[in-house]
Amino acid sequence: MANRLRGEIDAEIDGEQRRLCLTLGALAELESAFGASDLAALADRFQNGRLSARDVIHIIACGLRGGGMKVSDTDVAGMRTPDGLIGFIRIAADLVTATFGDPKDDSPRPSPPQDA
Repeated sequence: MANRLRGEIDAEIDGEQRRLCLTLGALAELESAFGASDLAALADRFQNGRLSARDVIHIIACGLRGGGMKVSDTDVAGMRTPDGLIGFIRIAADLVTATFGDPKDDSPRPSPPQDA
């Protein structure tokens, strides 16, 4: 089961349950692809809600790679979800929310453990 505190989600893609996670490396790849100067700029870009199909493909591909799958953006472009396009949009939104939190939710996220 996915651990949302680590930014993981599970989603059905191509008839299989897949684990997605935007790891630090995946986030760096997205920063570069979207021309974001830092993580705050990347989060701001996602919050504006204006993503192209190419953006959604790249977010999901980065999430699948972060979840351990060897997949290219081209591979993801040919995949399917049970809900079609809206399914991909939901997956990308859920992945971004698991990574950055819900901007509408002002409850604090748990603090990471501190070394003694």
